[in-house]
Amino acid sequence: MSFSTDHQPAEDRQSHNYLQIRAAELEDVSAIAEILADSFHAKDGLLGWAYPLLRLGIAEDVRNRLHTKAPHHKCLVALDSTAKVETAGNLCSGGETLAGTLEIAVRPSTIPWGNSHLRYPYLSNLAVRPKSRRQGIAAQLLLSCEQAVLEWGFHDIYLHVLENNYQARQLYFKLGYRLHRVDNSWSNRMFGRPQQILLSKHLP
Repeated sequence: MSFSTDHQPAEDRQSHNYLQIRAAELEDVSAIAEILADSFHAKDGLLGWAYPLLRLGIAEDVRNRLHTKAPHHKCLVALDSTAKVETAGNLCSGGETLAGTLEIAVRPSTIPWGNSHLRYPYLSNLAVRPKSRRQGIAAQLLLSCEQAVLEWGFHDIYLHVLENNYQARQLYFKLGYRLHRVDNSWSNRMFGRPQQILLSKHLP
């Protein structure tokens, strides 16, 4: 999982009374796609022309996942009542500003020699809009997902982060995530791309 971190300086708001975290609704799909596309894809440069298509594809993927209503899948959104709206794309179903989003789902194990019935909670698509970063929003989303995992009856949670995303790793380690394994890829090594690191956290 790759994202721009969200550390909260001591002088920033600590009570998070301005922040509401809830399950995403179908009416939120456009705003979720906007923040995911903005966080993970460039609007400018050689591939800037493809940005609208990428955003549409992301919206369709999110909509499909919300439609399935899987018992062990949850997409959360963080709504900031104090944030200034720059574009209509940042607005959620109730007219609030979407500040961040995160998904949690239970996945089957991919270990070929392991238990075929083994399943584990996995975090993905953590994104915080640029003007809402460094306010503790990513941490609040993570803690909310951990609560969902406990309600589902699991006690371990997993996520990926790129090895060169030092700020994201710092946030995860601060919240109690630890190295589980490094997913070495020959293609990443050949082309000089950063490796993915699998982190895990045991929830008491």
